[in-house]
Amino acid sequence: MHYCIKLSYCGAAFRGWQRQPSAPSVQQTLEEALGRLLGADTPVIGAGRTDTAVNAIGYVACFDGPEGLAAEDFRYKLNAILPRDVAVDSVAPADPGFHARFDAVRREYTYFIHRRKDPFMNSFSWQCGYPGLDFDAMNRAATMLVGTHDFSCFEKVGADNKTSVCTVYEAFWKPYMPTHLQVMGDAAGTFLPSAAGKGQVRVPQGEPGTCIARPYDACEGKVPAAPACADQAVQEPQYWYFRISADRFLRNMVRAIVGTLVEVGRGKRSIKDFAGLVLPVSPSDGNQGQKNRENPPRRSLAGESVPGHALFLSSVEY
Repeated sequence: MHYCIKLSYCGAAFRGWQRQPSAPSVQQTLEEALGRLLGADTPVIGAGRTDTAVNAIGYVACFDGPEGLAAEDFRYKLNAILPRDVAVDSVAPADPGFHARFDAVRREYTYFIHRRKDPFMNSFSWQCGYPGLDFDAMNRAATMLVGTHDFSCFEKVGADNKTSVCTVYEAFWKPYMPTHLQVMGDAAGTFLPSAAGKGQVRVPQGEPGTCIARPYDACEGKVPAAPACADQAVQEPQYWYFRISADRFLRNMVRAIVGTLVEVGRGKRSIKDFAGLVLPVSPSDGNQGQKNRENPPRRSLAGESVPGHALFLSSVEY
């Protein structure tokens, strides 16, 4: 019988999802746990590759097992065997023809950065302390990604896929407030006063002399027209995430895009230059895109890849 598993994992201990000959992977870890429970080798098909150290929430995989598995009991036993880095959220029967990879129609990735030193963010967010990052410019550049394009410039060298064409549905940067600051407030003085500018917000005042943090979504990342703090200090968001969704992704694509967008924010690369990396697909290219051209674009034309620990595969849709 065919089953579908939904799981989440921390990628720090793994060389990605896909089984490797001499390195730990999430796929191997899950297959070994299923094999112990079922008493037989149990291959698993996942929704797609994730790179070394990349995390996943709501990752989907499928396997074949005996009929009549008690889903909740099986999930409990499977979690007892798996390491703490992997958690199975659900196990359920699936249609016989369901394929976790090929049936997916939309995938979403989220990348987290923080602008100041914060010891509670280091495991799952990248400290990006470059001064004066222009998130407005980064968001304008990100809109260039939307649509069907050839993304060869953001693809890892030596990738074995047949096409570099992807359809991106959305791509944007947005500020947010981490949970530890929402719960405990801004005791460390995270939000230092800075000059008024785009992408900045005011933080509301609570008790006299106390400034209490709130989610940026409350004001959609905009400076309110009326003063929100008694001292009218304007605060710059220190925590941001980049979200991108597409029908498919190339190896290293998201981390290369983020690194290149940061170059735009630093003023090291123009929006026009960034747009030139997102190549149109002509009808004559068909489904192969740049793979069929004599002079495909080089990965070196785009920016450096950012670290993988701050990247999450955050949604898979079917």
